[in-house]
Amino acid sequence: MKACIRDTAAAVTAVSTAIVLTACGADTRDEPGPDGRPRIGLLLPDVTTPRWETQDRPLLEKKVHELCPDCAVEHANAKGDVALQQEQMDSMITKGVDAIVLVAVDARSLGPAVTKAQKADIPVISYDRLAEGPISGYVSFDGKEVGRLQGRALLKAMGDKVPGAEIVMMNGDPSDPNTKSFQDGALSVLDGKVKIGKAYDTLQWRREAAHMNMSGAIAALGVESIDGVYAANDGLAAGSISALKANKVDPLPPVTGQDAELSALRRIVGGDQYMTVFKPFAPEAAAGGAMAVAAARGESLGQVATAEVPTSGGEAVAAVLLTPVSVTVDNIEDTVVKDGLHTVRQICTPQLRAACDRAGLT
Repeated sequence: MKACIRDTAAAVTAVSTAIVLTACGADTRDEPGPDGRPRIGLLLPDVTTPRWETQDRPLLEKKVHELCPDCAVEHANAKGDVALQQEQMDSMITKGVDAIVLVAVDARSLGPAVTKAQKADIPVISYDRLAEGPISGYVSFDGKEVGRLQGRALLKAMGDKVPGAEIVMMNGDPSDPNTKSFQDGALSVLDGKVKIGKAYDTLQWRREAAHMNMSGAIAALGVESIDGVYAANDGLAAGSISALKANKVDPLPPVTGQDAELSALRRIVGGDQYMTVFKPFAPEAAAGGAMAVAAARGESLGQVATAEVPTSGGEAVAAVLLTPVSVTVDNIEDTVVKDGLHTVRQICTPQLRAACDRAGLT
């Protein structure tokens, strides 16, 4: 069917169009690319969050090639630009790839492109973020549970200051549907127990914006008034902490995070960041790769899915929803180190040697 649509688009007269449509009556959905290899498009959202290029991309490609040695993965990164990602989707559709794995820069804005892919008979697997439009499958972590883990950790870290503690909420990009899930999960734990002094949305998850917003929160609330910081991911934690330090806040209030970035683990060992949320990338990428291969082959995604989620249109689609893990200095070795994400040697720089010894990281 994809070949039919491409050829039809190329026809320039009514006569030639009729000939093309007649020739394309058969369903050619499983037709490989020009070189005979099934092709899977992988569209990533930005380069500001390290995980996309350093973890998800190589793990996804590895899984695809394990399941389908002949499959080719065509990758593009939108660098935080919605218009660029829309162009990348158009390019994948024009090329006639057999499936697309999409991490949407803006879930709503990419909805029309997802619809266009469906009309071209190209299934779209929404990865990590639930894109709008007629997606075929979804792979991610339970976003509300991420927020709950962050909220519980923050309450524990603030200790006797709860109830009545005042916090700053550094939420993620409002165009990312995960942001609301994280926030809703955190608020389900924090409501009634803390006062939210300031709350910010952070466009494109930029740590520079988090730094600026935290500086504004300090100016508005006062250095002594911030008992904790809900930062939705490790980049926002880094920006918040740099602003706290620049404003001579000492001791630092507990700060949450997410993604188990190497720099965040070092901050946790050093005492600057309280926790992060580890979302094991390997199982997420394995599920995403398996869905992509099944979709490219025209097979049922039910063989991979363990759940269903409603799309923006209300239809249920096959999904894999994984369980996140809270990480503090007390369980780094039993989580991210044990899982192979980072080694003790990577985490424990010479400057952190004493802190690592205290934490039992040897």
